[in-house]
Amino acid sequence: MKTAITRERLTLAIILALAVAPYFIGLGSSSLWDSNEAFYAETPREMIESADYINPSFNYQPRFNKPPFSYWVVALSYKAFGVSELAERVAIALGAIVLIATAFALARIIFSFEAAILSAIALAIAPRFLIFSRRILIDVYLAMFMALALLFFVMAERYTERRRLFLVLMYASIGFGVLTKGPVAILLPAIAFIVYLTAFGKLKNTARMMPLWGAAVIAVIVLPWYIAVYSQHGWLYIKSFLLLDNVSRYTEGKWGPSRGPLFYLQVVIGDMFPWSLFLPAALWLQARRSIKAIRSVDTREEPAALLIIWIAVIIVFFSLSRSKEDLYILPVYPAAAALVGGLLSSFLKEELSTRWQQTTVWTIVLLAIVILLIGAGTLYVFGLTPYYNLAGTKAIGVAALAGGLTALAMALFRKRLAAVGITALVFVIMNWVFALTTLPDFERFKPVRPFCEFIESTASPDAMIGYYRFASPSMVFYLRRPIFEYYHPEELQTAFSSGKDVYCLMTLQDYEAIKDSLPAQTYILASRPVFQVKLKVVLEKTEPPQVVIISNRDGASSR
Repeated sequence: MKTAITRERLTLAIILALAVAPYFIGLGSSSLWDSNEAFYAETPREMIESADYINPSFNYQPRFNKPPFSYWVVALSYKAFGVSELAERVAIALGAIVLIATAFALARIIFSFEAAILSAIALAIAPRFLIFSRRILIDVYLAMFMALALLFFVMAERYTERRRLFLVLMYASIGFGVLTKGPVAILLPAIAFIVYLTAFGKLKNTARMMPLWGAAVIAVIVLPWYIAVYSQHGWLYIKSFLLLDNVSRYTEGKWGPSRGPLFYLQVVIGDMFPWSLFLPAALWLQARRSIKAIRSVDTREEPAALLIIWIAVIIVFFSLSRSKEDLYILPVYPAAAALVGGLLSSFLKEELSTRWQQTTVWTIVLLAIVILLIGAGTLYVFGLTPYYNLAGTKAIGVAALAGGLTALAMALFRKRLAAVGITALVFVIMNWVFALTTLPDFERFKPVRPFCEFIESTASPDAMIGYYRFASPSMVFYLRRPIFEYYHPEELQTAFSSGKDVYCLMTLQDYEAIKDSLPAQTYILASRPVFQVKLKVVLEKTEPPQVVIISNRDGASSR
């Protein structure tokens, strides 16, 4: 039995090492994503340029909608490696690795070493989590600090001889979470821990949580920046951040699309796919054990019960919010991964009842079928038209077909470790291909960086440069100068009436609609396609829309 466990651990460790590598492969090979990433890349660059680390800015204008810690982290990376996409993304990837390590540590403490490796794999192989971890900084870091707070709380409960140390580390994690995104980093852990302490009859002894020490630790971390901002601006930016950005996001629906109360259930399944399919069984099994533990005051199940409470509190809290974004519940993933790891470890060791063993086997069968459908769908969809035939998609489709068939056979023949390992390896292979070939090929649909290189080589220092209805905030990062951001025709008409040279990015469709109303002759200097990530567009074989640079100077004169 010892040899079998050793072979199992080695197999899983190799899979985990392979799963982590894509988080760092080719980080600098693609340009910035013109959504959140552009802000997290440019704001720390402007901090370095201005030597002002108190007042965040973007496009050379104040940006106080988030605290500065994530900007400071990227600024340190820029100092170490130079300003680049690679340096910015290294900081994000390291945060993701800490989240994966936190899932490992939670499962190791609560379940077993095998469960810990399986938990880390569960998070590392998830394609959506990989994508987040290569471009979304602030939510990854908030999730990291909140997950660390959970881990240190569990360690304080388990290793009571070092409780004080772990509680100090917990409060420090909360403090850095507050300095990353605000009060939510205090509120949600507090609710989860209070529910847990109440459920197990521990709330009456609040002194054991060292609340005064905790308040002091958080204050030391958080208050210096707020005091510095207050000394320069009064309550202006502090009030706008705490009230307008935080409270209004929760109470008002204007920040995003309308989503139903069950939105986050599908998000968890999608973001942690493929092994999220094991999560319902893991939650149900552990919930039954936890309820029995609460009734019988069995302390052995307390940490596992805390994982369920943590997940429930965060999902319920944000489900009640008027504004719902999938990244809000990122802090639940290490806890969810730990529960999945615990289930799969018990499955591999045959520690589950016959019914639960069968349930897990059929879940693997279902997963294998889903993988087969993904493979077939990928080959079909991306083979429809050369417009969207991204490099690597054929390899991803073939890997999914071969892996799905193999995993299905292993599950039906009761080869437990092989079935679990192959479902993980399929996604490891797909993530490698995605990072090495698909993402670099996607650059042909991302026009901002090459357009900025063209503009930089032609535009005069006093030229007006920006975009119209085609949000391209990364232009600031690539041009190192302020840009205009216009959404109304009148704004663009005023720019072309200024007498200055104007360079503007917009879709060809918008240009055709507005060109006759512009007060100057304009020229298309360059054009590139952009990718529309909509299945309907691909199935209809619609040609990608074009984005153009227009200017009041023709190509020859601008050179």
